Amino acid sequence: MNLPNKITIARIVLAIIMIILLLIPWYDLGIKFPEYYINGSVINLKYIIAGVLFLIGSITDFVDGYLARSRNMVTDFGKVADAIADKILVNGLLIILAYDRMISVLIPVVIITRDIIVDSLKMISGEKGKVVAASKLGKLKTICMMVGLTLVLFGNFPFVYLNFPVAMIFVLAATILSVISGCEYYFNIKNFISKN
Repeated sequence: MNLPNKITIARIVLAIIMIILLLIPWYDLGIKFPEYYINGSVINLKYIIAGVLFLIGSITDFVDGYLARSRNMVTDFGKVADAIADKILVNGLLIILAYDRMISVLIPVVIITRDIIVDSLKMISGEKGKVVAASKLGKLKTICMMVGLTLVLFGNFPFVYLNFPVAMIFVLAATILSVISGCEYYFNIKNFISKN
């Protein structure tokens, strides 16, 4: 197993640890995480730890991709594992944050629905020999989502001092870009699929 794939596997493990941290009912187990009050907002240490894990996972997402491409280490296993890691890391977190009412439930619904549609189109186009590279909009969506979710977990720090919802702006921008890039992907392969 090459280095990029090892980093991807590490990201999957990291994402699972993050999700377990957020899902376990610590209070019912008699464990209470410290809370910090910043400019009228409350930030639980549990979310700060999850934010650090998510940030590390987000950075490794770019690192393993860069290493795989620059060193010609792209493998089929790496492609599948990378997609799984991304879904666990981002979509898992979106569902938990919606459940905890930290973001609107509409956001994970839109993002996950878009992912299902695009992944299905990728399978169809792949079977027909058509491969469409990730678009600039798709990459921008990923960056906005990573930044936005990190800020949500950190309680919008340091922008909480300005009473400006930078975290939600990034998450909403990522959601909108997700829909636009999904439509872009569809129109890029629509004619190819219909001709075969």
